[in-house]
Amino acid sequence: MKEKIGGLEHVVQKLPSGGEVIVLNTGAHIHPEAEAMLQALHSRSSEGIRSHMKVLSEKGPDKFMSTYYVGYGHKSIGDCGTGTVFIEGVSMLAAKAVQDWMLYSGQECSTRYIPFGSQRFLNPCGSGEGQIILENWRTFYLESIEPVRKYLRAQFPKPEEEKENVYEKAINARSFDILRSFLPAGATTNLAWHSNLRQFADKIALIRHHPLAEVREIAETLEKALQEAFPNSFHHKRYEQTEEYNKYWMTHFYYFVEDGPEFLFGLTHNGVDTSQLEYFKKILEDRPPQTELPKFIGTCGTVQFSFLLDFGSFRDIQRHRAVVQRMPFLTPNFGFEEWYLEQLSPDLKEKAGNFISEQIIKIHDLNLFPEDRQYYLPMGCKVPLRISGDLPALVYLVELRSSPLVHPTLQSKAVMMGKELENLFGPYGLRLHLQSGSGRFDIKRGKQDIVKKE
Repeated sequence: MKEKIGGLEHVVQKLPSGGEVIVLNTGAHIHPEAEAMLQALHSRSSEGIRSHMKVLSEKGPDKFMSTYYVGYGHKSIGDCGTGTVFIEGVSMLAAKAVQDWMLYSGQECSTRYIPFGSQRFLNPCGSGEGQIILENWRTFYLESIEPVRKYLRAQFPKPEEEKENVYEKAINARSFDILRSFLPAGATTNLAWHSNLRQFADKIALIRHHPLAEVREIAETLEKALQEAFPNSFHHKRYEQTEEYNKYWMTHFYYFVEDGPEFLFGLTHNGVDTSQLEYFKKILEDRPPQTELPKFIGTCGTVQFSFLLDFGSFRDIQRHRAVVQRMPFLTPNFGFEEWYLEQLSPDLKEKAGNFISEQIIKIHDLNLFPEDRQYYLPMGCKVPLRISGDLPALVYLVELRSSPLVHPTLQSKAVMMGKELENLFGPYGLRLHLQSGSGRFDIKRGKQDIVKKE
Protein backbone atom coordinates (compact mmCIF):
# COMPACT_ATOMS: atom_id res chain seq x y z
CA MET A 1 0.00 0.00 0.00
CA LYS A 2 1.04 3.61 -0.40
CA GLU A 3 1.29 6.13 2.41
CA LYS A 4 1.76 9.86 2.07
CA ILE A 5 4.74 10.98 4.14
CA GLY A 6 6.31 14.39 3.79
CA GLY A 7 4.27 15.28 0.73
CA LEU A 8 5.23 12.16 -1.25
CA GLU A 9 3.62 8.74 -1.55
CA HIS A 10 5.90 5.91 -0.43
CA VAL A 11 5.25 2.15 -0.59
CA VAL A 12 4.76 0.69 2.91
CA GLN A 13 4.42 -3.00 3.75
CA LYS A 14 3.92 -4.24 7.31
CA LEU A 15 6.04 -7.10 8.68
CA PRO A 16 4.27 -9.90 10.61
CA SER A 17 6.63 -9.29 13.55
CA GLY A 18 5.41 -5.70 13.93
CA GLY A 19 8.03 -3.86 11.90
CA GLU A 20 7.68 -2.49 8.40
CA VAL A 21 9.38 -2.01 5.05
CA ILE A 22 9.27 1.41 3.38
CA VAL A 23 10.43 1.95 -0.21
CA LEU A 24 11.47 5.56 -0.59
CA ASN A 25 9.93 7.69 -3.32
CA THR A 26 12.38 10.50 -4.06
CA GLY A 27 9.86 12.38 -6.16
CA ALA A 28 12.06 12.03 -9.23
CA HIS A 29 10.30 12.47 -12.55
CA ILE A 30 12.58 9.85 -14.10
CA HIS A 31 12.18 6.97 -11.67
CA PRO A 32 14.65 4.06 -11.28
CA GLU A 33 13.08 1.79 -13.89
CA ALA A 34 13.05 4.59 -16.45
CA GLU A 35 16.63 5.45 -15.56
CA ALA A 36 17.66 1.84 -16.13
CA MET A 37 15.86 1.77 -19.47
CA LEU A 38 17.62 4.94 -20.66
CA GLN A 39 21.05 3.54 -19.84
CA ALA A 40 20.28 0.26 -21.56
CA LEU A 41 19.11 2.04 -24.73
CA HIS A 42 22.15 4.28 -24.59
CA SER A 43 24.43 1.23 -24.67
CA ARG A 44 22.83 -0.12 -27.85
CA SER A 45 22.62 3.00 -29.99
CA SER A 46 24.79 5.96 -31.02
CA GLU A 47 21.79 8.28 -31.41
CA GLY A 48 22.40 9.90 -28.02
CA ILE A 49 20.33 10.42 -24.89
CA ARG A 50 17.89 12.93 -26.43
CA SER A 51 16.44 10.35 -28.81
CA HIS A 52 16.11 7.83 -25.96
CA MET A 53 14.35 10.38 -23.78
CA LYS A 54 11.84 10.79 -26.58
CA VAL A 55 11.23 7.03 -26.70
CA LEU A 56 10.79 7.02 -22.94
CA SER A 57 8.22 9.81 -23.03
CA GLU A 58 6.27 8.09 -25.82
CA LYS A 59 6.32 4.46 -24.66
CA GLY A 60 7.32 4.48 -21.01
CA PRO A 61 9.64 1.95 -19.35
CA ASP A 62 7.06 -0.70 -18.43
CA LYS A 63 7.22 -3.06 -21.37
CA PHE A 64 10.95 -2.53 -21.84
CA MET A 65 11.84 -3.53 -18.26
CA SER A 66 9.47 -6.47 -18.06
CA THR A 67 10.76 -7.81 -21.38
CA TYR A 68 14.50 -7.20 -21.29
CA TYR A 69 15.36 -7.15 -17.60
CA VAL A 70 12.98 -9.75 -16.16
CA GLY A 71 11.89 -11.68 -19.23
CA TYR A 72 15.18 -12.08 -21.07
CA GLY A 73 17.30 -11.96 -17.91
CA HIS A 74 19.62 -9.11 -18.88
CA LYS A 75 20.69 -8.58 -15.28
CA SER A 76 23.05 -5.70 -16.00
CA ILE A 77 20.01 -3.54 -16.83
CA GLY A 78 18.96 -3.88 -13.20
CA ASP A 79 22.30 -2.39 -12.18
CA CYS A 80 21.30 0.91 -13.78
CA GLY A 81 18.35 1.77 -11.54
CA THR A 82 18.61 2.22 -7.79
CA GLY A 83 16.27 2.52 -4.85
CA THR A 84 16.32 2.94 -1.08
CA VAL A 85 14.32 0.90 1.41
CA PHE A 86 13.95 1.35 5.15
CA ILE A 87 13.44 -1.82 7.19
CA GLU A 88 12.21 -0.94 10.65
CA GLY A 89 11.48 -2.81 13.86
CA VAL A 90 13.55 -5.92 13.12
CA SER A 91 15.96 -7.81 15.37
CA MET A 92 19.72 -7.31 15.44
CA LEU A 93 19.94 -10.82 13.96
CA ALA A 94 17.71 -9.92 11.03
CA ALA A 95 19.59 -6.68 10.39
CA LYS A 96 22.85 -8.63 10.14
CA ALA A 97 21.22 -11.11 7.76
CA VAL A 98 20.14 -8.35 5.37
CA GLN A 99 23.56 -6.70 5.60
CA ASP A 100 25.39 -9.97 5.00
CA TRP A 101 26.05 -9.03 1.39
CA MET A 102 29.31 -7.78 -0.07
CA LEU A 103 27.50 -5.13 -2.12
CA TYR A 104 25.32 -3.85 0.74
CA SER A 105 25.23 -0.08 1.12
CA GLY A 106 23.30 1.48 3.95
CA GLN A 107 23.13 2.39 7.61
CA GLU A 108 21.82 0.91 10.84
CA CYS A 109 20.82 2.53 14.12
CA SER A 110 23.62 2.70 16.68
CA THR A 111 23.09 1.17 20.12
CA ARG A 112 24.24 4.54 21.50
CA TYR A 113 21.19 6.37 20.23
CA ILE A 114 18.26 3.95 20.52
CA PRO A 115 16.12 4.33 23.70
CA PHE A 116 16.09 0.73 24.87
CA GLY A 117 13.71 1.58 27.65
CA SER A 118 10.88 1.35 25.12
CA GLN A 119 12.40 -0.49 22.15
CA ARG A 120 10.65 -3.79 21.34
CA PHE A 121 12.45 -7.06 22.01
CA LEU A 122 11.29 -9.89 19.76
CA ASN A 123 10.08 -13.01 21.55
CA PRO A 124 9.83 -15.73 18.86
CA CYS A 125 8.72 -18.46 21.25
CA GLY A 126 5.79 -16.28 22.31
CA SER A 127 5.89 -17.59 25.88
CA GLY A 128 5.74 -15.70 29.14
CA GLU A 129 9.06 -17.24 30.17
CA GLY A 130 10.71 -15.86 27.05
CA GLN A 131 9.30 -12.39 27.65
CA ILE A 132 10.52 -12.43 31.25
CA ILE A 133 14.06 -13.24 30.10
CA LEU A 134 13.99 -10.36 27.62
CA GLU A 135 12.63 -7.91 30.19
CA ASN A 136 15.28 -9.02 32.69
CA TRP A 137 17.95 -7.90 30.21
CA ARG A 138 16.18 -4.57 29.75
CA THR A 139 15.88 -3.99 33.51
CA PHE A 140 19.56 -4.73 34.14
CA TYR A 141 20.55 -2.46 31.24
CA LEU A 142 18.46 0.47 32.41
CA GLU A 143 19.30 0.14 36.10
CA SER A 144 23.03 -0.01 35.32
CA ILE A 145 23.25 3.15 33.18
CA GLU A 146 23.71 5.66 36.00
CA PRO A 147 26.02 3.46 38.14
CA VAL A 148 28.24 2.91 35.10
CA ARG A 149 28.31 6.63 34.32
CA LYS A 150 29.22 7.40 37.93
CA TYR A 151 32.02 4.84 37.90
CA LEU A 152 33.36 6.18 34.59
CA ARG A 153 33.43 9.74 35.92
CA ALA A 154 35.47 8.53 38.86
CA GLN A 155 37.85 6.59 36.62
CA PHE A 156 38.19 9.34 34.02
CA PRO A 157 37.78 12.82 35.59
CA LYS A 158 37.03 15.70 33.24
CA PRO A 159 40.13 17.56 32.09
CA GLU A 160 39.91 21.25 32.97
CA GLU A 161 40.15 22.35 29.34
CA GLU A 162 37.29 20.14 28.16
CA LYS A 163 33.74 21.41 27.74
CA GLU A 164 31.22 19.82 30.09
CA ASN A 165 28.79 18.80 27.34
CA VAL A 166 31.51 17.12 25.27
CA TYR A 167 32.81 15.29 28.34
CA GLU A 168 29.32 14.06 29.24
CA LYS A 169 28.74 12.87 25.69
CA ALA A 170 31.97 10.88 25.90
CA ILE A 171 30.86 9.39 29.24
CA ASN A 172 27.49 8.48 27.75
CA ALA A 173 29.05 6.94 24.64
CA ARG A 174 31.39 4.80 26.77
CA SER A 175 28.58 3.69 29.08
CA PHE A 176 26.39 2.65 26.15
CA ASP A 177 29.35 0.85 24.56
CA ILE A 178 29.71 -1.15 27.79
CA LEU A 179 26.06 -1.85 28.46
CA ARG A 180 25.17 -2.86 24.91
CA SER A 181 26.66 -6.22 25.88
CA PHE A 182 23.61 -6.88 28.07
CA LEU A 183 21.10 -6.24 25.29
CA PRO A 184 19.57 -9.36 23.72
CA ALA A 185 20.10 -10.00 20.02
CA GLY A 186 16.31 -9.90 19.74
CA ALA A 187 16.34 -6.16 20.48
CA THR A 188 14.88 -4.35 17.49
CA THR A 189 16.65 -1.85 15.28
CA ASN A 190 16.14 0.03 12.01
CA LEU A 191 18.26 -0.09 8.88
CA ALA A 192 18.41 1.60 5.50
CA TRP A 193 19.46 -0.24 2.35
CA HIS A 194 20.39 1.54 -0.87
CA SER A 195 20.87 -0.79 -3.80
CA ASN A 196 20.39 -1.23 -7.50
CA LEU A 197 17.38 -3.25 -8.61
CA ARG A 198 19.46 -6.27 -9.52
CA GLN A 199 21.06 -6.60 -6.09
CA PHE A 200 17.71 -6.27 -4.33
CA ALA A 201 16.42 -9.23 -6.33
CA ASP A 202 19.57 -11.34 -5.94
CA LYS A 203 19.66 -10.89 -2.16
CA ILE A 204 15.96 -11.60 -1.70
CA ALA A 205 16.42 -14.85 -3.66
CA LEU A 206 18.72 -16.05 -0.87
CA ILE A 207 17.18 -14.73 2.33
CA ARG A 208 13.80 -16.20 1.51
CA HIS A 209 15.52 -19.46 2.53
CA HIS A 210 17.16 -18.07 5.67
CA PRO A 211 17.13 -20.28 8.81
CA LEU A 212 15.25 -17.60 10.77
CA ALA A 213 11.52 -17.24 10.13
CA GLU A 214 11.78 -13.49 10.78
CA VAL A 215 14.27 -13.05 7.95
CA ARG A 216 12.14 -15.15 5.57
CA GLU A 217 9.19 -12.88 6.39
CA ILE A 218 11.32 -9.80 5.68
CA ALA A 219 12.29 -11.25 2.30
CA GLU A 220 8.65 -11.87 1.40
CA THR A 221 7.48 -8.45 2.60
CA LEU A 222 10.40 -6.67 0.95
CA GLU A 223 9.68 -8.37 -2.37
CA LYS A 224 6.00 -7.32 -2.19
CA ALA A 225 7.00 -3.73 -1.46
CA LEU A 226 9.49 -3.63 -4.33
CA GLN A 227 6.98 -5.21 -6.71
CA GLU A 228 4.56 -2.42 -5.86
CA ALA A 229 7.20 0.30 -6.14
CA PHE A 230 8.84 -1.10 -9.30
CA PRO A 231 6.17 -3.32 -10.87
CA ASN A 232 8.19 -4.28 -13.94
CA SER A 233 11.41 -5.33 -12.24
CA PHE A 234 10.49 -7.87 -9.56
CA HIS A 235 8.63 -10.73 -11.18
CA HIS A 236 11.59 -12.99 -11.92
CA LYS A 237 10.89 -16.57 -12.80
CA ARG A 238 11.84 -19.04 -10.09
CA TYR A 239 13.66 -22.23 -11.06
CA GLU A 240 12.94 -25.20 -8.83
CA GLN A 241 16.47 -26.61 -8.88
CA THR A 242 17.99 -23.22 -8.03
CA GLU A 243 15.51 -22.71 -5.18
CA GLU A 244 16.28 -26.16 -3.74
CA TYR A 245 20.02 -25.57 -4.03
CA ASN A 246 19.84 -22.20 -2.24
CA LYS A 247 17.55 -23.63 0.42
CA TYR A 248 19.98 -26.48 1.07
CA TRP A 249 23.10 -24.43 1.64
CA MET A 250 21.28 -21.65 3.48
CA THR A 251 19.79 -24.25 5.83
CA HIS A 252 22.91 -26.33 6.45
CA PHE A 253 25.92 -24.06 5.85
CA TYR A 254 24.84 -20.45 6.34
CA TYR A 255 26.00 -20.15 9.94
CA PHE A 256 29.63 -20.59 10.97
CA VAL A 257 29.37 -23.08 13.83
CA GLU A 258 32.20 -24.16 16.11
CA ASP A 259 31.89 -26.31 19.21
CA GLY A 260 34.31 -24.26 21.32
CA PRO A 261 35.31 -23.07 23.77
CA GLU A 262 38.91 -23.29 22.43
CA PHE A 263 39.09 -20.95 19.46
CA LEU A 264 42.19 -18.80 19.80
CA PHE A 265 43.36 -15.92 17.66
CA GLY A 266 45.46 -17.09 14.77
CA LEU A 267 46.44 -16.91 11.14
CA THR A 268 44.63 -19.89 9.64
CA HIS A 269 45.62 -19.46 6.00
CA ASN A 270 48.30 -17.58 4.08
CA GLY A 271 47.83 -17.75 0.34
CA VAL A 272 49.89 -14.68 -0.59
CA ASP A 273 52.56 -15.31 -3.23
CA THR A 274 55.46 -13.26 -1.85
CA SER A 275 57.41 -13.58 -5.10
CA GLN A 276 54.62 -11.57 -6.75
CA LEU A 277 54.30 -9.25 -3.77
CA GLU A 278 57.98 -8.32 -3.93
CA TYR A 279 57.38 -6.74 -7.34
CA PHE A 280 55.18 -4.13 -5.60
CA LYS A 281 57.67 -3.40 -2.81
CA LYS A 282 58.00 0.32 -3.55
CA ILE A 283 54.20 0.74 -3.62
CA LEU A 284 53.96 -0.98 -0.26
CA GLU A 285 56.81 1.02 1.29
CA ASP A 286 55.82 4.48 0.02
CA ARG A 287 52.09 4.41 0.82
CA PRO A 288 51.24 7.46 2.96
CA PRO A 289 48.81 7.38 5.90
CA GLN A 290 45.06 7.25 5.14
CA THR A 291 45.70 6.00 1.63
CA GLU A 292 44.47 2.68 0.29
CA LEU A 293 46.62 0.14 -1.48
CA PRO A 294 45.89 -0.36 -5.20
CA LYS A 295 43.31 -3.10 -5.63
CA PHE A 296 45.48 -5.04 -8.08
CA ILE A 297 47.77 -6.09 -5.25
CA GLY A 298 44.93 -8.44 -4.34
CA THR A 299 46.07 -10.66 -7.22
CA CYS A 300 48.96 -11.79 -4.98
CA GLY A 301 46.57 -13.88 -2.88
CA THR A 302 44.53 -13.90 0.32
CA VAL A 303 45.01 -14.30 4.06
CA GLN A 304 42.59 -15.74 6.64
CA PHE A 305 42.36 -14.95 10.36
CA SER A 306 40.28 -16.73 13.00
CA PHE A 307 39.39 -15.37 16.42
CA LEU A 308 36.65 -14.83 18.98
CA LEU A 309 34.78 -11.53 19.14
CA ASP A 310 31.67 -10.47 21.02
CA PHE A 311 28.55 -10.28 18.88
CA GLY A 312 28.20 -6.56 19.56
CA SER A 313 31.57 -5.85 17.95
CA PHE A 314 30.91 -8.36 15.17
CA ARG A 315 28.17 -5.94 14.11
CA ASP A 316 30.94 -3.39 13.46
CA ILE A 317 33.43 -5.61 11.64
CA GLN A 318 30.67 -7.02 9.43
CA ARG A 319 30.49 -3.57 7.82
CA HIS A 320 33.74 -4.36 5.96
CA ARG A 321 32.35 -5.67 2.68
CA ALA A 322 35.70 -6.22 0.95
CA VAL A 323 36.55 -9.18 3.18
CA VAL A 324 34.69 -12.50 3.26
CA GLN A 325 33.24 -13.60 6.59
CA ARG A 326 30.54 -16.11 7.38
CA MET A 327 27.71 -15.30 9.76
CA PRO A 328 28.65 -16.57 13.24
CA PHE A 329 26.14 -18.61 15.21
CA LEU A 330 25.34 -16.92 18.51
CA THR A 331 25.64 -19.32 21.46
CA PRO A 332 26.82 -19.06 25.10
CA ASN A 333 29.50 -21.72 24.42
CA PHE A 334 32.40 -19.27 24.18
CA GLY A 335 31.48 -17.23 27.23
CA PHE A 336 30.79 -13.57 27.85
CA GLU A 337 33.43 -11.05 26.80
CA GLU A 338 35.42 -10.17 29.94
CA TRP A 339 36.19 -6.62 28.79
CA TYR A 340 32.60 -5.54 29.46
CA LEU A 341 32.68 -6.91 33.01
CA GLU A 342 36.05 -5.30 33.71
CA GLN A 343 34.56 -1.86 32.99
CA LEU A 344 32.07 -2.22 35.86
CA SER A 345 32.56 -1.34 39.50
CA PRO A 346 33.50 -4.38 41.64
CA ASP A 347 30.02 -4.76 43.15
CA LEU A 348 28.23 -4.36 39.81
CA LYS A 349 30.70 -6.75 38.15
CA GLU A 350 29.85 -9.48 40.65
CA LYS A 351 26.13 -8.82 40.25
CA ALA A 352 26.45 -8.93 36.44
CA GLY A 353 28.35 -12.21 36.47
CA ASN A 354 25.69 -13.92 38.59
CA PHE A 355 22.89 -12.39 36.54
CA ILE A 356 24.36 -13.60 33.23
CA SER A 357 24.72 -17.15 34.57
CA GLU A 358 21.09 -17.16 35.74
CA GLN A 359 19.85 -15.83 32.42
CA ILE A 360 21.82 -18.40 30.40
CA ILE A 361 20.25 -21.23 32.41
CA LYS A 362 16.76 -19.82 31.81
CA ILE A 363 17.45 -19.45 28.09
CA HIS A 364 18.66 -23.04 27.90
CA ASP A 365 15.42 -24.21 29.53
CA LEU A 366 13.29 -22.60 26.80
CA ASN A 367 11.92 -25.21 24.43
CA LEU A 368 13.43 -23.66 21.30
CA PHE A 369 15.45 -24.53 18.23
CA PRO A 370 19.04 -23.28 18.63
CA GLU A 371 18.47 -20.71 15.85
CA ASP A 372 15.63 -19.08 17.79
CA ARG A 373 17.53 -19.22 21.08
CA GLN A 374 19.82 -16.55 19.62
CA TYR A 375 17.13 -13.90 20.18
CA TYR A 376 17.45 -14.22 23.96
CA LEU A 377 21.25 -14.24 24.22
CA PRO A 378 23.14 -11.04 25.08
CA MET A 379 25.35 -9.34 22.53
CA GLY A 380 28.29 -9.62 24.91
CA CYS A 381 28.54 -13.33 24.12
CA LYS A 382 31.63 -14.20 22.11
CA VAL A 383 31.26 -15.77 18.67
CA PRO A 384 33.84 -17.43 16.40
CA LEU A 385 34.87 -15.51 13.28
CA ARG A 386 36.84 -16.38 10.18
CA ILE A 387 37.81 -13.46 7.97
CA SER A 388 39.45 -13.86 4.58
CA GLY A 389 40.69 -11.09 2.35
CA ASP A 390 43.44 -9.81 0.12
CA LEU A 391 46.02 -7.32 1.39
CA PRO A 392 44.24 -4.13 0.23
CA ALA A 393 41.07 -5.21 2.06
CA LEU A 394 42.81 -6.35 5.24
CA VAL A 395 45.14 -3.35 5.42
CA TYR A 396 42.15 -1.00 5.18
CA LEU A 397 40.34 -2.97 7.89
CA VAL A 398 43.17 -3.11 10.41
CA GLU A 399 44.17 0.53 9.96
CA LEU A 400 40.61 1.79 10.37
CA ARG A 401 39.72 -0.50 13.27
CA SER A 402 42.99 -0.07 15.18
CA SER A 403 42.00 3.50 16.09
CA PRO A 404 41.55 4.15 19.84
CA LEU A 405 38.09 5.50 18.96
CA VAL A 406 37.01 2.01 17.85
CA HIS A 407 35.31 -0.24 20.38
CA PRO A 408 38.16 -1.79 22.42
CA THR A 409 37.17 -5.44 21.91
CA LEU A 410 37.41 -4.98 18.13
CA GLN A 411 40.36 -2.60 18.26
CA SER A 412 42.54 -5.15 20.06
CA LYS A 413 41.85 -7.76 17.36
CA ALA A 414 42.64 -5.27 14.61
CA VAL A 415 45.98 -4.47 16.22
CA MET A 416 46.78 -8.19 16.49
CA MET A 417 45.94 -8.75 12.83
CA GLY A 418 48.02 -5.74 11.85
CA LYS A 419 51.09 -6.99 13.72
CA GLU A 420 50.74 -10.40 12.08
CA LEU A 421 50.54 -8.81 8.63
CA GLU A 422 53.64 -6.72 9.33
CA ASN A 423 55.56 -9.79 10.50
CA LEU A 424 54.59 -11.74 7.39
CA PHE A 425 54.91 -9.08 4.72
CA GLY A 426 57.07 -6.36 6.24
CA PRO A 427 60.17 -7.91 4.60
CA TYR A 428 58.42 -7.37 1.24
CA GLY A 429 57.69 -3.70 1.89
CA LEU A 430 54.37 -3.66 3.76
CA ARG A 431 54.12 -0.71 6.14
CA LEU A 432 51.04 -0.22 8.28
CA HIS A 433 49.88 3.05 9.82
CA LEU A 434 48.44 1.79 13.10
CA GLN A 435 47.32 4.35 15.66
CA SER A 436 48.62 4.16 19.21
CA GLY A 437 46.46 3.55 22.25
CA SER A 438 44.57 0.48 23.39
CA GLY A 439 40.97 0.83 24.43
CA ARG A 440 41.57 3.97 26.43
CA PHE A 441 38.86 6.47 27.24
CA ASP A 442 39.02 9.24 24.65
CA ILE A 443 37.16 12.52 24.94
CA LYS A 444 36.78 12.53 21.14
CA ARG A 445 34.01 9.97 21.60
CA GLY A 446 31.92 12.90 22.78
CA LYS A 447 32.31 14.60 19.40
CA GLN A 448 31.18 11.62 17.32
CA ASP A 449 27.57 12.59 16.99
CA ILE A 450 25.07 14.01 14.54
CA VAL A 451 23.17 16.83 16.19
CA LYS A 452 20.55 19.29 15.03
CA LYS A 453 21.95 22.79 14.60
CA GLU A 454 20.18 25.28 16.82
